[in-house]
This record gives sequence, C-alpha cells and structure tokens, in this order.
Amino acid sequence: MAQEFQAAFEKASLKIVHNVDQFTANADDEYDIELRDPELVAQDLATQTSFLRKLKFRYLEQNAKSKYITSIVSDIDDAAIVTAEDNNALAVVCEEKKEKLRIAKAALAEVRTNIRTMAPVVDKDYLKLKEEAARAAALSQKIIDGRLALTRLRHAHPKPRMTIPTAEQRLTDQVTEMQALTDDIEQASKKVGSVKGGIKSGTQEVEKLRAERAEADKAVKALRVDDDDGRLVPLYDQYTAVLSFHRSVFEAQGPEHVSENEVQLSYVVRRRPISINLIFHPNTKWLAAASVVGLDELGVDPSELVDSHVQINDPKGLVAAVLALARQS
Repeated sequence: MAQEFQAAFEKASLKIVHNVDQFTANADDEYDIELRDPELVAQDLATQTSFLRKLKFRYLEQNAKSKYITSIVSDIDDAAIVTAEDNNALAVVCEEKKEKLRIAKAALAEVRTNIRTMAPVVDKDYLKLKEEAARAAALSQKIIDGRLALTRLRHAHPKPRMTIPTAEQRLTDQVTEMQALTDDIEQASKKVGSVKGGIKSGTQEVEKLRAERAEADKAVKALRVDDDDGRLVPLYDQYTAVLSFHRSVFEAQGPEHVSENEVQLSYVVRRRPISINLIFHPNTKWLAAASVVGLDELGVDPSELVDSHVQINDPKGLVAAVLALARQS
C-alpha cells in the first residue's frame, strides 16, 4: 500500500515551485495584494515550510514502516533485500542533494547580502529621483506661469513693442537729458544765489531807511509844530528823496492784496511794467501758484522759472529771479 501511495504521489502534479506563475495568475486580488507585503510573504512561507517538513517526515515514516512491515510479514523470496551497495548509492545521492542544497543556500545568502547592501543605495537613488521629479514638476509649473504672464503682457501691450535696442537708446537719451537738466539747475542755482545776494543787500538798505524814517517820525512828533512851520519842508524833502531812492532801487510800485490768499506785486523795470501775482494756500504761507505779466512783450517765457520756484515754495526767490530776468532782457 505504501508503494502504491508513493507511485501515486510521484505521478501527481504537485510541483508547486514550477507552477508559481500559474498560481500567481489564478490568485485572488486580495491575496495578490497581500503577497506584495514581504512580512506577510515571510510568515506564509514559514508556515508552508513547516507544514511540508511535517508532511515529508510523515511520508518517510510511513514509507519506512511499510517497507519494514513488508520485509517482515512477506516471504524471504519476495522481500526486498537492502544491501550495502543500495545504502551507499542512497548516501551518494543524499550527499549530492546536500551539496546542491548548500550551494543554493550560499547563493540565497549572497542574494540577501546583496539586497541588504544595495537597499540603502536604491533608497537613496529613489529619494533623489523623487526630489528631481518634484523639482521638475515645480519648474514645469513655473514655465506654465511664465507663459501665462507673457501672454497677458502681450495682450496688455500690443504691437509695436519696444525692443531692447530702442529701450537702450531711450535710456541714453534720458541720461543726456538729465545731464542737461542738471546743468540748467546748477546755472539757475548760481543765478538764485546772486539774486539772493542782491536782495540781501537791498533788504539791509531798506532796514537802514526804515530806521532813518522812524527817527524822522520821532523828530517830527517831538517838534509838534504847525503845518505852516517852515522846518517841516527840509524833512519832507528828505523823506521824499529817500522814498524815491527806495522805489528806484527796488523798482516797486507797491503790493496790492487782491484777496485773502493772493498778493499782486507791481514793478517798473526799464520803463516796462511787470506784475507778479502770488497765490498762497488758504491760512498757510505755502505758495500754491504764481503768474507773471509783462515779460511776454520781451519774448521771454517765465513758466519754467515760475514752476520751479512754486515747487520749492520760494516766493522771494521767484520775485528776484523774475526781476533779474526782466533786467537782462
């Protein structure tokens, strides 16, 4: 019976090792997913190995018992005689199988060692590739954003667009223009300085004349004479001469308050009337606007000069510059 079981076992298609692909193809999806986990595969392998070892031992034990019983209960002529040669042949086969097993175990150990050695390298390469992939995705997104921004700029600024040479030429022209404006500002500053010096000297003279007028007023009050007193005539002549000298120095006809925040200054320069209107911000001393009348006949445009002094809130400098420009024309 044992021989029949052995024959049936050898004839049966139980070569599971050679049918791994078929076994994997026929497996369920859930089981196939579980096979991907190395820890579960190791546990399953250990369980199956233990079961197969027990099955093999059970088979060998039953086969040995069957042969032993057969050799005892059967006749001597029919009993299988096991000789020393048979034992030696089985020993040789067993040694060959052991050698193959040893070689297979060594190859398996080498594969495991290689896996342990290469795993950190592969992991490092994987992380590097992952970072490169993320960087490539970010760069791709930046490229898309840049193209969208470029498209918006093209829609916002249709042709003809400014090219790089045109922009450079425009920058060069602007630098030249700024240098010319800087030179003009320097010249204007020099003129303003000279005009301020003249105004300062004139102001000192005015202060001197005011002091003399105050002294004359005090003298008149101290005298307390009648209108017909002849002593007033020299004082009147002196005051008139001083006033005429003051007007001749400043060429002024007198200020006129047009409104609460507007003052009109009238001058006569070289027998030409010049009028300067100064408009201030309400309730402040900040110059808001200004206009000059009388220089158009001389072919002079004082608009730039007026704007520059209005921006820096310099009414005194404006008056001095206008009078200097009128005297030079």
